[in-house]
Amino acid sequence: MTTREPGGTPESEKIRQLLVQRDSFNWNSMSETLMFFAARSMHIEKVIKPALKEGSIVISDRFTDSTMAYQGYGKGLDLDKIKQIEDVSIDGFKPDLTFLLDMDVEKGLERSNKRLSSQLGYEKTEDRYERMEKEFHEKLRAGFLDIAGKEPDRVKIIDASKESEAISAEIMTIALGVLKDK
Repeated sequence: MTTREPGGTPESEKIRQLLVQRDSFNWNSMSETLMFFAARSMHIEKVIKPALKEGSIVISDRFTDSTMAYQGYGKGLDLDKIKQIEDVSIDGFKPDLTFLLDMDVEKGLERSNKRLSSQLGYEKTEDRYERMEKEFHEKLRAGFLDIAGKEPDRVKIIDASKESEAISAEIMTIALGVLKDK
């Protein structure tokens, strides 16, 4: 099954609207972190754990690494505080495998804005983070790469500047290898 964060449940989708919409409030880093983990807690309990219990493979667009990168590395919230919130709210629940699609910040923003402009409805305005300054995105990328460097067995870095077919093939090869070992 596929899902996304924040999102996946009616409650979490409402939190998503508060956090990622262009005209959202100017949340501070702690408030954002608490809301992301509130949404994530609901998502894990209502969607992810039941799916895993049934034997499904769950693919989520974003998870805790994103909160660490965005609110921690990008916005400067103490990483230890985020870890404490993670421990309390989701009790160390983590994905078995994470793909970090990495590319130059300017090219990544260009790609993201192109994708957003092709969408319809309220998702078209889910560009609050894309509108932040380049320096924020540089910190964000460095944060994701730092996380990957600390957990190379779980986080696999994929060169996202390649053609989509090559990216898909690399992801499939890695994922099938992990599944075979389980």
